[in-house]
Amino acid sequence: MISDVPIDEVAPPLTGPALSAQRWDNLTFLHWPVDPAAVAGLFPPGVRPDVIDGASYVGLVPFEMRGAGPARLRTPYFGSFCETNVRLYSVDEQGHHGIVFLTLDATRLATVLLARMSLGLPYAWSAMSARRESNVVTYRGIRRWPDRRRRAGGTVRVRIGAPAELTPLEVWLTSRWGLHTKVAGRTIWVPNWHERWPVHEAELLGSDCDLVDACGIRVDDRQMLRPLWSPGVHTIFGLPSRIRR
Repeated sequence: MISDVPIDEVAPPLTGPALSAQRWDNLTFLHWPVDPAAVAGLFPPGVRPDVIDGASYVGLVPFEMRGAGPARLRTPYFGSFCETNVRLYSVDEQGHHGIVFLTLDATRLATVLLARMSLGLPYAWSAMSARRESNVVTYRGIRRWPDRRRRAGGTVRVRIGAPAELTPLEVWLTSRWGLHTKVAGRTIWVPNWHERWPVHEAELLGSDCDLVDACGIRVDDRQMLRPLWSPGVHTIFGLPSRIRR
């Protein structure tokens, strides 16, 4: 089924209390097309791959989290860390176009444990860094827990280019106003608001990061979309709601 394409770059306002607030800084988007049928089994019940022009996508997104905290509070130490996530793009019968995370590797163990227990998110504890020198950003990481023997991770290096306008496909990939996850056997939707993405073109200088491969997804680097870099956005998550099936 071909989904409607969400083309609005402006997030709808959140209603009700906030679950958490944070800032995503120094962020890079890397994307590859995938066969929707090949990844359909990775989605929680009641959610399917979102599709555009016959394809779905997997994303690798390294960045720096800043000040994540409960409600609209910011916690400078415990809420600030490096993170790299692998994401798929999802839609449910209620028309929520969102994200399903396959892994979220992060440096702050307390955050990893809390997110796994409270929201069922597949966080992993990793040693990571993000360093910017002039217009070159280097992200490094190696997984510590769980599955330490797998030692998934690696390095991603990008060169930041000129400011860019998002294409309709890039809007489709980045205008995701929530996430789907499974908690206690139930699929839930967690809404998200953030500012409009300021983006720059980016050149991938090199990558040996195997986090996508470690999730069981094979991609063709010749089909990778143009990399994008963003200085970041402020974001707020709303309270979860159950997905009807």
